[in-house]
Amino acid sequence: MMGGSGLTHATKMAIVNANYMAKRLEKHYKILYTGKNHTCAHEFIVDLREFKASGITETDVAKRLHDYNFHSPTMSWPVGGTLMIEPTESEPLYELDRFCDAMISIRGEIAEIQAGAADAKDNVLKNSPHTAEQVISDNWNHKYSREKAAYPAKYLRNNKFWPTVGRLDHVYGDTYVICSCPPLESYK
Repeated sequence: MMGGSGLTHATKMAIVNANYMAKRLEKHYKILYTGKNHTCAHEFIVDLREFKASGITETDVAKRLHDYNFHSPTMSWPVGGTLMIEPTESEPLYELDRFCDAMISIRGEIAEIQAGAADAKDNVLKNSPHTAEQVISDNWNHKYSREKAAYPAKYLRNNKFWPTVGRLDHVYGDTYVICSCPPLESYK
């Protein structure tokens, strides 16, 4: 439906968007598989493996993005310990910047852990995502504030999407699938 010129334009915009984001983030994270001009195609890979020594994994970063109102990008594919970010051609600049700002902020949270300013086990990354129920509960026993957990960026005060569940053991969930579907006989 786009035609040849529309498809070409969309492809160019996806490449421009990915390279814009990769350039913004390269001062904060290692970007894998760039070309000779340090450019990427329509996607780029953020290497998080260096943070494992501080106890931070790609899952921690991906889950923390939920607190910033972002769905997690592709994790550990095609390289373990990474995030593959693939902005589409239709993303406006303010959304690209909002995502980059979130990733830069998360890098600051990682730096706090590395410097010992945040607890290595009880921190906003290890406990993310934070649900509304967790944040408003009378039982808050974390070493960081509710505000830091729930509102890591100012725009979230007026536009917050609350995850319905906190962190799940995704390996357990992948191994022990529970289906609440009606029995197959009911579909006859």
